[in-house]
Amino acid sequence: MMKKIKRFISKNKLLSSLIKSIYFKFNKKKDFQSKNYWDERYAKGGNSGAGSYGRLAKFKAEIINDFFKKNNIKSVIEFGCGDGNQLSMFKAPKYIGLDVSKKSIEICKEKFISDKNKAFFLYPQYFIDRIHVFRADVTLSLDVIYHLIEDDIFEKYMKDLFSSSKKYVVIYSSNTDKQAKFQAQHVLHRKFSDWVEKNCPNWESISKIKNKFQLKNNEQDESFANFYIYQKKVD
Repeated sequence: MMKKIKRFISKNKLLSSLIKSIYFKFNKKKDFQSKNYWDERYAKGGNSGAGSYGRLAKFKAEIINDFFKKNNIKSVIEFGCGDGNQLSMFKAPKYIGLDVSKKSIEICKEKFISDKNKAFFLYPQYFIDRIHVFRADVTLSLDVIYHLIEDDIFEKYMKDLFSSSKKYVVIYSSNTDKQAKFQAQHVLHRKFSDWVEKNCPNWESISKIKNKFQLKNNEQDESFANFYIYQKKVD
């Protein structure tokens, strides 16, 4: 019943706009912190969001698994592993998952308890990796960058994402500074490619893969994110 109601609302632009206006007006918090949001979301039984489920998750898994195979990837670090549902679709070799939510890390540890090729750690509290203990062939950032509300957290995240990779960085995100009229408080779009160009001279963009389910009016099955793949330049 709820799915039918949501579909009806999404198809009615005037009604959808009105409901979104009311929702965002009464649900904004002045002291909003992204880490607290995700902790509370998982603690209340929430999940990683629509992008980690259904056809969007399947699409992402197809791209990622094909990339792993073609580039002979042996090790992976994902910055923002969430509840592990997306991970369950990956044919990942040695894998390290990092996340800001203690609850999501607990969920992943339990979900993959019998998998000896996976490990999970809380991020970024104890992530001061000056000697590069955390290193992998590829680092992943999937549906994360536009959730990094605080500028200092964004800066650290991007530095860690690139410094932890030996060969490739795969990002799935929006890439714009333009914000939507009605936008959830845990969403902040960023033109991250400008940051990479300015701060990562040893990296080059090698591919952009457009999401085949571009966002139009169904946020459950469509997305504003695309794939952006970077490769470390050979010295």
